[in-house]
Amino acid sequence: MATISQKILSRAARLSHTAEPGEIVEARVDYAMSHDGTSVLAIKAFREMGSESVWDPQRIVVPFDHIVPANNETAATLQKEVRGFVKEQGITNFFDCGYGVCHQVFCEEGFALPGSLVIGADSHSCTYGAFGAFGTGVGATDMAEIYSRGRLWLKVPETLNIEIEGKLRPLVTAKDVALMVIGDLGADGATYRAIEYTGPAVEDMSMSGRMTLCNLGVEMGAKAAIVPPDQKTREYLQGCAREQYQHVVSDPDSGECQRVYDVSDLGPMVAYPFRVDNVKPVSELEGTEIDQVFVGTCTNGRLEDLEMVAKILKGQTVKARTLIIPASRQVLLQALSRGLIDILVSAGAMVAPPGCGPCLGAHMGVLGEGEACVSTSNRNFPGRMGRGGRVYLASPATAAASALKGYISSACI
Repeated sequence: MATISQKILSRAARLSHTAEPGEIVEARVDYAMSHDGTSVLAIKAFREMGSESVWDPQRIVVPFDHIVPANNETAATLQKEVRGFVKEQGITNFFDCGYGVCHQVFCEEGFALPGSLVIGADSHSCTYGAFGAFGTGVGATDMAEIYSRGRLWLKVPETLNIEIEGKLRPLVTAKDVALMVIGDLGADGATYRAIEYTGPAVEDMSMSGRMTLCNLGVEMGAKAAIVPPDQKTREYLQGCAREQYQHVVSDPDSGECQRVYDVSDLGPMVAYPFRVDNVKPVSELEGTEIDQVFVGTCTNGRLEDLEMVAKILKGQTVKARTLIIPASRQVLLQALSRGLIDILVSAGAMVAPPGCGPCLGAHMGVLGEGEACVSTSNRNFPGRMGRGGRVYLASPATAAASALKGYISSACI
């Protein structure tokens, strides 16, 4: 019996047997991603290794998203150097400023495919598991090795099966589910495991919801987070998949252990400073004053997220400064065509170009000393969005409701 992760890594390593948890394999990477922040270091390590040309310029993906457009001369110069490397190496999958957040663009452009091994120089590359891929993040030096050879040593992880039963209530989302699981397991509760999400509630989730669920896997230490591919996966990839793919599923009763959660009565959740596993129901933090609301990032900047926020804000005015950053150009265009941007701006929200924005505390919407923000992002440790700031992680619905009140509030009745 083997899990999705075992099967993918066995194929990638071209083994004649099924790789066992704990086994070290040299795996061939299907697609590799590095963004404007990590490409700089990866290129430096690539040069120091003495490498001259990348293994396959069509299988390296370079989106610019972390500081776009450049906020100072240093960032602009570094981005110029990455553009030079892309041109020199003939890398065809380059997505310059404005395309959007790396993980969203990677999926929209059809690189995250069922049964594939996809590695990004960013910790939230576990997002790709929403498509039945083994997606994981690595550091710049490992990415330089992938640049050079298209391979990387990996330890096959044990699999933690998490079954989500029940049906979510209105305005309770995949973000609330993910926070609930992290709050229960803890920030190190899935360290170097592959999480496999199954169950009726997961099957009901859209691909956007599944991306949110998998995106947060690393926040409990997971090496990867995976949802088995199904008809929704195939429909999303129809017309955008970069190549033919062969999906795999876990054998019955595979995996090392199992956790079961029933979310029928789950309410909105929030992770309060300064840990992602500091999770409480929104009702317990109701009334906490805030200065800013931020909706966006690779966790919750997709179209259905903006639709939810627009539905709540329509015809009203925000009381906290509110920043909306679509996850990609495609999302922005769809939001424009559906009139969502008109609703958001009319409500007093600011809309910024697609990108990571203030998520990493480097660009746009950074917090001041002592300020508090309800954010749809994925991390809230000290200094994440600005030195001295406090970040409360929540769903787009909770963020929108909080923006209207000026304090943490639930959109659910």
